[in-house]
Amino acid sequence: MRTTTSPPPSFRRTVGYSLIAAAAFVFAAQAALAQQAAPAPQDIATENSDPPGRVARLNYMAGTVTTEPAGAADWSYAQINRPLTTGDQLWNDQNARSELHIGSTAVRLGQSTSLDLLGLDDNNAQLKVAQGTLSAHVRELPPGSSYEIDTPNLALGLNGPGDYRVDVAPDGSSTTVTVRNGTATAYGDGAQVPIAAGQQIRFAGTSLQTLADESAPGPDGFDQWTASRDAAENRSVSARYVSREIPGYQDLDANGTWRSSPQYGEVWVPRATPVGWAPYRDGHWVWQAPWGWTWVDDAPWGFAPYHYGRWAYVD
Repeated sequence: MRTTTSPPPSFRRTVGYSLIAAAAFVFAAQAALAQQAAPAPQDIATENSDPPGRVARLNYMAGTVTTEPAGAADWSYAQINRPLTTGDQLWNDQNARSELHIGSTAVRLGQSTSLDLLGLDDNNAQLKVAQGTLSAHVRELPPGSSYEIDTPNLALGLNGPGDYRVDVAPDGSSTTVTVRNGTATAYGDGAQVPIAAGQQIRFAGTSLQTLADESAPGPDGFDQWTASRDAAENRSVSARYVSREIPGYQDLDANGTWRSSPQYGEVWVPRATPVGWAPYRDGHWVWQAPWGWTWVDDAPWGFAPYHYGRWAYVD
């Protein structure tokens, strides 16, 4: 028996990973966001467009984190596993931290931080930080792809894999850019400044006025936290079986095991599922434009299996 939803053709085209992961059911990587039901009336005109196959996934929160999805009029408490895309906003309150993944790139936010997803598709990510702290660990930047972090003072283009941090003053008057690995370029009004690995520059205004230019300081508590998160991802067993571009692969490690199935190959089996457990039972559906009805599972591991595969009985 198999429980699955039918993704639009664009998702089958954009995700080509050869993976099968499973439980007392099985899941195989074939598609992106699960979709069900007819389009909402306001989206009928765009139902034949080709939506992106990449989303951001909020996968960690500590403290109070709120969100305002694109098109919404009110802020609400954020939910683990909810997909995020163009137009969505996040706010970390005082003493809060959060982490989201865009493919293999980890984006981490410190306290009192605002994040706007200005643009997100298969090749480009444009994020805006109006205040607070953002750290990005970029594992891979394929040719033709781009990552940009905008602040009130500048646009920061990330030139390749590396570790980047942006700190924006609460009043938006200055931006401090720290590059520990990799290289970046800061763009302002009629000017641009390259930033090398091991360098930290503080900018003011919108014309890249330099207030400080020095070596990157030693890691603080936030840097140590991001480094520990990166180290855990580096040790991921699931990365041997699943592309790191699949959001949620790292949460499979602590919540299940991999084994070989004669029918499906390498499969993933979740642990500690209660008697009578079945997919699509503990969670809820949300309307996520431009894809449609999207399942948000309550389990911490419940992103990759539901959005990139199928379930089936094994043994």
